[in-house]
Amino acid sequence: MNRDVLETRIFGFLRRVVIVGLVLVTVFPFYYMVLLSLRPIDRVILDPGKLWVSGQELTVDTYRAVLRSVSGGGQGFLALLGNSALVSLATVAVTLLVAIPGSYAVSRLRFVGRRQVSALFLSVYLFPSILLAIPLFVLFTRLGLRGSLGGLVLVYIAQTIPVSIYMLRSYFSTIPDSLEEAAAMDGASRFQTIRRVVLPLAAPAIMANALYIFMIAWNEFLFALLFLAEKRESWTVSLGLAQLSGGIEVSKTVLMAGSVVLTLPIVALFFAAERMLTEGLTSGADKG
Repeated sequence: MNRDVLETRIFGFLRRVVIVGLVLVTVFPFYYMVLLSLRPIDRVILDPGKLWVSGQELTVDTYRAVLRSVSGGGQGFLALLGNSALVSLATVAVTLLVAIPGSYAVSRLRFVGRRQVSALFLSVYLFPSILLAIPLFVLFTRLGLRGSLGGLVLVYIAQTIPVSIYMLRSYFSTIPDSLEEAAAMDGASRFQTIRRVVLPLAAPAIMANALYIFMIAWNEFLFALLFLAEKRESWTVSLGLAQLSGGIEVSKTVLMAGSVVLTLPIVALFFAAERMLTEGLTSGADKG
């Protein structure tokens, strides 16, 4: 056996070991969280480290308790999920509506200070969120937006637009100018060129950016706590989960069920977006 074959087999084996290790590290915490959420609390107390249980031991009572309304004796997570979905989808829609033309303008148009614009966008992230919390709290209180989901959406938009423009600008810059020039020669306007040529080619980047924005808005906690704490009917799911984790009377199985409810939409969207990313990339190649 020569050296090349030996090295190939060794590195092939090590690659499989690393992949299996990464899969276990990633999947096992989620599996254990789901398992705890489906087991009765008395069984968990007797044997908390049990990793495999029979189907007869599993129950969905914890999910009923989490999703049931507060007036019905539950935690009201169904309404909180609706609030989080509304805030996240609104943030994604408005951010992309502003970021797509903004990033296209930065990547294609020539104007004074064009190179400095990207640095200016990223400079927003030099300031930690906690530094902006108090001024925003005072401002939103005076404007009467504290306690409203619309005010929270405005804060999220201000956070996501700069990084979205920066990310999409980099992708738009990779699209050849010759494609737009060919469209212009065919009589297409700037708007038609963007809609029919640029956007299909940029679909993978736009999908990835939309998922990134959605995750930020879905998981954000600080500003949601700051603006919505006094109005429970407007809480997002991250605030509801924080309440569960701080409640002494709440069992850990209910807390795990709340964690699963918070995590599942992101996981589902990731797999859905993965398929859309592939389709968008194929569509862009066909258009090219």
